[in-house]
Amino acid sequence: MKPNDIAIIHYSGPPIVGGVESTIFFHAKYLVDYGFSVTLIAGRGEKFHQKVEFVRIPEVDSRNPDILRVAESLNNQKIPREFYELRDSLREKLLPKIRDKSAVIVHNVATLPQNLPLTSALHLLAQETSTPFILWCHDIAWLDPVYLPRLHEGYPWDLLRTRWEGVRYVTISKERAAQLSKITGIPEDEISIIPPGVEPLRFFRLHSLTEEILTSLNLEKADPLILYPTRIIKRKNIEFAINVVSSLRDVTPDPHLVITGPPGPHNPENLSYLQTLLELKETMGVGERVHFLYERIEGGETTGVPEEILSDLFRVADLVLFPSLREGFGIPLLEGGLSLVPIFTTHIPSVSAVGSDLVHLISPDESPHMVALKIASFLENDRRHRLRKKVMMEFSWERIIKEKLIPLLKEVFSHERAWTKGE
Repeated sequence: MKPNDIAIIHYSGPPIVGGVESTIFFHAKYLVDYGFSVTLIAGRGEKFHQKVEFVRIPEVDSRNPDILRVAESLNNQKIPREFYELRDSLREKLLPKIRDKSAVIVHNVATLPQNLPLTSALHLLAQETSTPFILWCHDIAWLDPVYLPRLHEGYPWDLLRTRWEGVRYVTISKERAAQLSKITGIPEDEISIIPPGVEPLRFFRLHSLTEEILTSLNLEKADPLILYPTRIIKRKNIEFAINVVSSLRDVTPDPHLVITGPPGPHNPENLSYLQTLLELKETMGVGERVHFLYERIEGGETTGVPEEILSDLFRVADLVLFPSLREGFGIPLLEGGLSLVPIFTTHIPSVSAVGSDLVHLISPDESPHMVALKIASFLENDRRHRLRKKVMMEFSWERIIKEKLIPLLKEVFSHERAWTKGE
C-alpha cells in the first residue's frame, strides 16, 4: 500500500460543472498542497491539476450508453445479463487502480442509482480488498421522491440503503447524517459530517494583485477589514483611524486598516505627516494592523492604487472609515454606496450631498474609543456581516480540508503524521 495516496471516484470530474465536481476539485487541490498524492477516477472530465492524476474509465460515467441501456431495464425491475457483465468488468478495471491506495473516496455512488453496475462493483471491492473506503453521501435516493420510481426491493437497489461493512461514511450536513442513519441503521455518531465550502478570493473574482495583497498581509482573516480610501494628507485625519483600530483590538477579533493612497504630491509637509503616522502606529502597537497600500504597488508613490484594485478592496472590506476633517465632496462615499459597504464618516457638510441619513455619522470631537465601540456594536448586530465572517472563517475550503478532511484521512490511515503544507 502506497502511503498517503488517495483515489477519488465519481461519475464525472472537473471541468464538468456540479456541486460534487466542485467538491472534488477543491479536495484534490488542497490535498496535493498538503503533500498527498491524488488520483481521480471518473467516466467524464479531464486532467485539471498538474499534480492530480486523472484516470478515465468510460463505464464509470452515469451517461455511458451501456450503463443507460442497463438502467432502462433496472428501472423496470429487470436485471439483465449485461448488468453483471458491466459490474464484473468495472471491478476488474478498478481493482488495479485502487489496490495500493491508502484510501478510496467514493462520491454519491453508494446512495444514488445513477450507475448501479458501478455501485455493485465498488461494493464488491470494498469487501474484497484491504483498501479503506470512504463513502461520501451528498444525496440519498431512498428518501428522495424523484428517485423512488427507479428503486425496487432487493439487489442491487438495496445496496443504496444498506450499510457496507468496514467502510467510513461521510455526509455533508447533520440533516443528511440523520437521513443516512434512518435508512441504513448506522448510528449518527459513526457518520462524519464534512460540509462543502467556498473559496472566498476565487468567488470574488479578484485581480491577481488584490489576491497577492490580501494574502501577503493576511487580510483574508481580518475582522473587521477597514478601508480608508485616501491620499496621505493631514486634513484626512488618518491618525484618528489608527487610534480607532487600536481601540478595536479590545472589542473585535482581528481589526486591520488599509489606507490606499500615497502622500499627496503638492505639499512637502505630507512626507513628514506620513512619518508621524508610521511612528504612531508603532507607538499604539498596531504596526502589523495598519497598512499603507501604496508601498505594496510598483509605482504606487505616484500613481496610487489602480482603479481595479480599489474596486476589489471596496467589495471585500467590512466597512469604510472616513474621518476626514474637510472635503470638497467625498468621492469615496459614492464608491462605498455602489459597493454596498457600511460607511462611518465624520459629519462634515459634503456628506449631506450624498445623504447623511444613509451613513453612520461620527463627530470630529468624538473619541476614537467611542467610535470603535460604535463600529463593534454595529458589526455585532449586522447579520450580513456576521454571516459573511462565519462563511469566511468556518466554510473556506482550505479550513475544511485542513481541520476536517485531513484528520479523517489520518484516522483512516491509522497513523499520526503531522501534515503541513509542502511536506
